[in-house]
Amino acid sequence: MNIKNVVDLSKEEKQELVTLTSKGKASARQLKRANILLMSDNGKQTQEIAESLSVSTSTIYRTKKKFVDYGLEEALNEGKRPDFPRKLDANQEALLISLACTKPPKGCARWTLSLIADQFVSLSDVEPVSVETIRRRFKENDLKPWQRKMWCVGKMNTDYVAQMEHILDLYAKPANDAEPVVNFDEAMKQLVADITPPTRAKPGQAERQDYEYKRVSVANIFMFFDRHRGWRKSKATISKKAIDFAQCMKELVDEHYPDAHKIHVVMDNYGTHKPGSLYKAFKPEEALRILKRLEFHFTPKHASWLNMVEIEIGNMNQQCLDRRIADWETLHQELNAWETKRNDAGASINWMFNVDGAREKLTKA
Repeated sequence: MNIKNVVDLSKEEKQELVTLTSKGKASARQLKRANILLMSDNGKQTQEIAESLSVSTSTIYRTKKKFVDYGLEEALNEGKRPDFPRKLDANQEALLISLACTKPPKGCARWTLSLIADQFVSLSDVEPVSVETIRRRFKENDLKPWQRKMWCVGKMNTDYVAQMEHILDLYAKPANDAEPVVNFDEAMKQLVADITPPTRAKPGQAERQDYEYKRVSVANIFMFFDRHRGWRKSKATISKKAIDFAQCMKELVDEHYPDAHKIHVVMDNYGTHKPGSLYKAFKPEEALRILKRLEFHFTPKHASWLNMVEIEIGNMNQQCLDRRIADWETLHQELNAWETKRNDAGASINWMFNVDGAREKLTKA
């Protein structure tokens, strides 16, 4: 044993290391070094420490030597690393970023780090660069050219902006029982049955479900959502025709908000979402009676993200419907149980996007 590398912790140093390891808030390296010092102080041999902590003997040697030579602080923390010059200058980095923003070469579906490295060298006079150098430059610029997301891009024109600001202005109004704001949309759920009954979970084994299933039907689910009230209502139907939409609006007026003077309904531009649907379902007098209590507000085309109910539909899909449901009765029961629990809890949405924020983002776009 090298005597000068013997770890002999003071009472204060030992307490500091015990506190550090018990809280677990330090970095993995600091925790590992702290444990090395504690085990060394307890008389553990190097090989025993290495096996227990899964570290090399050289790491143990360096940690103990730093403690003996420089003290506890130096032993736990990284020393300042030497500054190495960047391998790419500003112009070369600009070329690299520009390359990553172009289409990949013919025959390639998408960029990879190695493909970009090869192309970059062929287009410039630099020496071959490592994939890690490319990765670090992309990380600095928040660039991932190998990824692709499907996105429906709305046409950003004055009509889009006007509709968007109208919706955001409506959201910004304080809660008003006489004129509630209700978001409305539809979702779809396939009803499928297991061909082979699933095996329930047990200790050491997850639930097992056969990949084969039988398609039974398709359910449409209408959803109302009132952020201020913390209320939602789902309604499963066989179809989502004009008559179904009209019936939803009638229930909204007569059952859910019978005392409201005017109900502001935020929804998208789906074909049945129009006053004429009520005239298809009811007599003119009844349709007019219902419409007098309603005011429709439409999100811009391809801007469903402006409709708060989309968030609640996502919650419904994740919390309630992310499983196989075989029949209508079960679907109704499960939806009712889910919405009752959410309503009793007053679950709402903290909507933070406003007109000022939208204008700032549009200015930067």
